[in-house]
Amino acid sequence: MVGLLELRDVDPDVGRPRSGFVVDLMTTVFGVWFTAGLFLDAWAHNNVPELESFLTPWHAVFYSGFVATAGWILRAVWPHVRAGRRGLAAVPVGYGLAVLALPLFAVAGAVDYLWHTVFGIEQNLTILFSPTHLMLIAAMLLILTSPLRAAWADPDLPRAPSLRRLLPAVLSTAFSTTLVLLFLQYGNALTAPARTIVGTFSFPAHQPAPVETRWRTAGLVLTAVLLVTPLLLLARRWRLPFGTASILHLAVAALSGAIAQFANLTTVLGVVAAGVAVDLLAVRLAPTAARRRAYWTFAGLAPLVTWSLYFGVAAAVAGRLPTVPEIWTGAPVVTALLGLLVAAILVPPAIPPAAPAPTPARGPTEPVPDDRAR
Repeated sequence: MVGLLELRDVDPDVGRPRSGFVVDLMTTVFGVWFTAGLFLDAWAHNNVPELESFLTPWHAVFYSGFVATAGWILRAVWPHVRAGRRGLAAVPVGYGLAVLALPLFAVAGAVDYLWHTVFGIEQNLTILFSPTHLMLIAAMLLILTSPLRAAWADPDLPRAPSLRRLLPAVLSTAFSTTLVLLFLQYGNALTAPARTIVGTFSFPAHQPAPVETRWRTAGLVLTAVLLVTPLLLLARRWRLPFGTASILHLAVAALSGAIAQFANLTTVLGVVAAGVAVDLLAVRLAPTAARRRAYWTFAGLAPLVTWSLYFGVAAAVAGRLPTVPEIWTGAPVVTALLGLLVAAILVPPAIPPAAPAPTPARGPTEPVPDDRAR
């Protein structure tokens, strides 16, 4: 260990140091700082029409968070550089992509300033497709997922860790998921208030579904896949400790509430409640890659529970169910099938061993080999 950084000795199997719990946890904490700055900036782009300057309080939070995160990661590398190690050999396992992402982020920030100077400040949907913003979020994801990669490659981490031991990886996964959802917010089904959900899925029978209904249905499918995939990824490596799903759902719900200025508070609370229910399901089933049946069962039931609660909470608040029963009964089933599809991709069925090749029969004139000649 090197002081507070808790860097472990160099792993002889990979020839690189390993980060400790404190390093991974603090990387996540600093990452949340500049992730919060990005959320504030996104809110400003959506809600401050007169925003015309790059030099804003939101950018200050965003870029100062990056500087703090970069400083922390470089501090974790420095003791090994000082000890004479060079290149990747000085970088803790899981942090190689983060070190590459630091200059990428700095370049993207500079280009973003030039982009705003030439093309102006984006508003609403356009901010989600700005090339410079996409460069920034790609670099952020490489940085934020460092604790997850470090934990994934750690042979000392038990297959059934406690939530405290896995916390950096869980937080890393949760906040990375919110980043992805932020840039897919045009398809986020969790931003709608309860009455909007009920109203959107209520239209006259035997008539084509309105455009808004089709758009919100597509968003529901997108959000369902994005919400279940991180849990299945973690379950592929570890037995999920209680609280994993709650943390993920809470992070996603907080983002969805902030985007809608918490006009969707009951939807947000329903998502959090679904997280607790999914945690209980994970404890009961103990899904892991080694227990494929439990893994696939969890993959189907987790979204089924989540989206049944989504419609149930909306109906309870609105005082009625949507008028199209096929949607509010069938949509949770569709999300369950999508969960099974993701599970089949991440943990596919075992491939049976190939049958041994048949021994060719000798012809009647073929001589019998003489072992003595060997």
